[in-house]
Amino acid sequence: MDFLFVVSEILIKYQSLKEEIISIKPIVVIFSVLFLASHAHAQNVHVVSFQELVTSLNKQNDTTYVFNFWATWCSPCVEELPHFETVNETYKNEKLQVVLISLDFKSELEKKVIPFVKKKNIRSAVVLLDEPDANSYIDKVSPEWSGAIPATLIVNSKKNIRVFYEKKFSLEELQSLIQSIIERN
Repeated sequence: MDFLFVVSEILIKYQSLKEEIISIKPIVVIFSVLFLASHAHAQNVHVVSFQELVTSLNKQNDTTYVFNFWATWCSPCVEELPHFETVNETYKNEKLQVVLISLDFKSELEKKVIPFVKKKNIRSAVVLLDEPDANSYIDKVSPEWSGAIPATLIVNSKKNIRVFYEKKFSLEELQSLIQSIIERN
């Protein structure tokens, strides 16, 4: 008799536990979806050589490319990054692509660059330039470049535009410059 009573109690507890699990399941699904959605736009940072970057710098099409050279340790760079994000969002329906080129060391990719990009919620394309000899590529980007950052190169091959700036942009300056380039025929 005691055995049947114990089995009966176990079955009752099992049924009760099963009902609790079923009632919790939708909550788990909702939290899982919210977690995945919040990380759906997590940015990837690709490591590229200068030779790979040259392909982007010399694309022959009607898209305007805004290449910004920056680093996580560069205070003026970090201050202007939101301006490039604003431009990227403002002109998302135009033929314009913002590419943020990190000059951090490749060894800092996992520890600094990716966490920085995620923390700042950067949506623009981000690459890390893995080229140990800066002197080998600085003049190829622009003969005007001393190597200081922030630096920005804007290119549109169809409009015959290639302009370089070694400076920190204000949002107004950057938007005005981009608007003037977009409006050119």
